[in-house]
Amino acid sequence: MAIKYIPYFPNTLEGQALLDNFVRTQRMLRYRENDMVVERVMRGMPLYEMESQEVVGKNPNNNMVIRGECLSACAYLKEKGVKIDLVYIDPPFASGADYAKNVYIRRNPKVAATTKQAETEIDSEELRTFEEKMYGDIWDKERYLNWMYENLMAIKSVMSETASIYVHLDWHIGHYVKILMDEIFGEDNFKNEIIWYYRRWNIAGRDFAKNHDTLFWYTKNNDNDHCYNQLFIPKSEKSSAQGKSWKSVIGEDGIRRSIQTDEPTKGVPMPDVWEVSMINPVAEERTSVGYTTQKPEALLERIIKASSNEGMLVADFFGGSGVTAAVASKLGRRFIHCDIGINSIETTRDRLRKAGAEFEVMEIKDGVSLYRNPVQTMEKLKSLIPGLRNEDRLDKFWEGSINDTQDGMMPVYLPNLMDSSTRLLDTALMNRILKEAMPDLPDGTKKVIVYYIDITSTEEIRQFIKEQNDTLMEIELRDLKNILDHVIVGDDAEFTVNEVKPEGKMFKVWQVSINRFFSDRLGRKIEEFNLKGQQQALKGNKTFKPITLSEEGLEAIEYLSLDCTSADASGPWHSDSEILIGRLGHVRKNGVDTKDFWDGNITSEDKPLRLKIRNVCGDETIYVI
Repeated sequence: MAIKYIPYFPNTLEGQALLDNFVRTQRMLRYRENDMVVERVMRGMPLYEMESQEVVGKNPNNNMVIRGECLSACAYLKEKGVKIDLVYIDPPFASGADYAKNVYIRRNPKVAATTKQAETEIDSEELRTFEEKMYGDIWDKERYLNWMYENLMAIKSVMSETASIYVHLDWHIGHYVKILMDEIFGEDNFKNEIIWYYRRWNIAGRDFAKNHDTLFWYTKNNDNDHCYNQLFIPKSEKSSAQGKSWKSVIGEDGIRRSIQTDEPTKGVPMPDVWEVSMINPVAEERTSVGYTTQKPEALLERIIKASSNEGMLVADFFGGSGVTAAVASKLGRRFIHCDIGINSIETTRDRLRKAGAEFEVMEIKDGVSLYRNPVQTMEKLKSLIPGLRNEDRLDKFWEGSINDTQDGMMPVYLPNLMDSSTRLLDTALMNRILKEAMPDLPDGTKKVIVYYIDITSTEEIRQFIKEQNDTLMEIELRDLKNILDHVIVGDDAEFTVNEVKPEGKMFKVWQVSINRFFSDRLGRKIEEFNLKGQQQALKGNKTFKPITLSEEGLEAIEYLSLDCTSADASGPWHSDSEILIGRLGHVRKNGVDTKDFWDGNITSEDKPLRLKIRNVCGDETIYVI
């Protein structure tokens, strides 16, 4: 339940989510649920409890890595009085695609032959991989625009008066969002449509190759006080070697002439078309999890240098691989990274840790992020709701139905965890269910089930149903959090803790040895992969080598950390010693890459109080020692 709702603006909101810029031609571009969007915006942003998960370094600049939705993050920042100087967001593009990361099974450190093979055969067959769905980018335009409107309004409410925002999209939905941004920020505050052009291999088709994305740059206000630092295209090597430049002068005869000087030139002012290469597959900045949508650091460097100064606060509310936070930190800016997916938080955390950044990892306790990401939570929910099954007769508004001997087929409504607008069950949503969804149900439907994550008031909604329900159907309300609490599946580990004296060392250290590791969820994923592979092999008359784990199961571990500071099972994590195992088996120790292979142990100078293990899918489990 939300603690309270934070106003988007201190005064009554002027304007609405109505795209009415076509007055002269008497044409209006509208989208559905417009009135409900305005009602939600007027109510405000939901504020939930924020829980500290980990503190990395002393963090004097209050840098934050937040797991949660944009609306809730903005509510927290606004409540704390935080003002952001530069926003860059790379939200879903409404591309109609699902995005996944590659999951790599590591090598078994308990088998010497495997480690020896790793030293000589980098592309070993032991490196088996499967995909893990991270988020879905499947929307209808109306719902996407409603969602974007609320997010942009929330972001605007935490921007400083001199701030800028860059919204990164492509041809799928960009021009619709451009009109939204005119509505929210004002047409006069639009600065540039920046084209990011990238070279890539294209297959000949019946249209031109799509080789660019678009960035829309707006400022909070139109008073020219916004931060802007002119960027220049560097001089060519030839002109640099000559050391010459040209400038315009007026001679004694009053005629303007261009003359060559020995003065150095900065180059040509940068235009609004940027040619920046995509990330090389083997580039150092490429994250190990293989983010399909990862953006190059060079692109963010231009944005951050142009629209912020050192010490300013830069935020990304759809942070993905953490490129914005990483570049902002490198350039001496403060940063906020926000994303709803745990893979984003873990990837960014590891990336910033390697870069030596200091920050706090926080989680919004809104009931949405209890699982790895919204897509997987939705899929898991369907299996956890007893009796829920697909029902072709029902509109897509309903998730499915439950059959009951007494009530027959009962349609089930589930809030969409990708769409924050459906999280709260209020009178507006209940009215839609009553007046739009229920009248279209098959004849003979006696009862419907409505799940919710948050609710304005159970008594209020029940009274509203009593007054407005003119159907003969009963409505049962169910709290979805009662099911979400059972979604998390913990892993199991067996380990020993001893004081040992390393070879060649003068002092003893504490060593935690992992003897066995078991992940039920990962095991099920591997079973699904193997079954699918076997079926495909049979169809194609091919051989298939299934993924298998050893009895120890240590190949399923990606990251380990020891907390030698606090034994509080629910308190913030302090990583006093950590190991990140790359997909080739090499380890990163305390942020430093090595060519060493993991030996199944992790050590610390002080006595470890807690152990954290992350499996290759990203699930983390904490064990009190």
